[in-house]
Amino acid sequence: MSKRYGGEFSPTGQRTDPDNRQSATAPPPLEVASFKGRSPMRHGAKINLLFILPLGVLITAFFQPVTAMTVDLLGGMALLLGAWLTRDGVRAEDAYLERKVARRPAIPRKMFGSVATGLGVGLLVFGGQWVLPSAIILGVLAAGLHLFSFGVDPMTDKGLEGVDSFQTDRVARKIDEAEAVLAQMKDAILRARDRQLESRVDGFQHTVRQMFRQVEEDPRDLTAARKYLGVYLQGARDATVKFADLYGRNRDAQVRADYVALLDDLETNFAARSTAMLSDNRDALDIEMEVLRERLNRDNLHLNE
Repeated sequence: MSKRYGGEFSPTGQRTDPDNRQSATAPPPLEVASFKGRSPMRHGAKINLLFILPLGVLITAFFQPVTAMTVDLLGGMALLLGAWLTRDGVRAEDAYLERKVARRPAIPRKMFGSVATGLGVGLLVFGGQWVLPSAIILGVLAAGLHLFSFGVDPMTDKGLEGVDSFQTDRVARKIDEAEAVLAQMKDAILRARDRQLESRVDGFQHTVRQMFRQVEEDPRDLTAARKYLGVYLQGARDATVKFADLYGRNRDAQVRADYVALLDDLETNFAARSTAMLSDNRDALDIEMEVLRERLNRDNLHLNE
């Protein structure tokens, strides 16, 4: 009779322990990184280029006379300032575009970045040629090209027309506080130095932000979601901070597994709460429609009489 071969190192094999007893061992499950909720930053390559180009200027400036070196250093720092403002402006615009209800950024960072970039180019041209008209023309041209490449900042509030300002202010404040908690949670998990856990936290935050968008669409849901956006989210942050500190020291696999299980439970509960709020909204809509139908029928009967 034929016999299926299986050794200690075969995929479905058996491992012999020191007491000559055989125990089946299954391969450990592979962890697949989750990229849910992660998207590349808009204009990422162009923004990186804005940070790289001034570095060459800051290096070559030290091989010039003192006056030219000072002007070039000022120009290089202005370019770096423009790159920093542009990056923050793009991030603020992304947050504005993602939300259903949002107020315009308080500071037009991209526009200020265009001004700083034009000033930096103008200083570099002036320090190299000492011709003011050329420096002004090229500086204005650089600022215009920067503005054309990255666009202007959002200048108006979004989704606030005809909406109770008190309710929207409450929602905006609560979501801003929740976003700050998510940022702290993200900073904490970076200390664990585990890329898969970082991706897992990104997936959880994506689910939480879906609740944000739902509350923004209907501020009445804030009451039902208040505990989730407050107590539960802060608890997730505190657990992440403690986990990162502990796991960063001993790399305990059991601690890691417990933390992943906690994230799974939290994400399931957040998703279930969002689904329940959608169902409640649909029920409320059905009731309103039924009441409206009854009123229309009553009016029609009255007219027929």
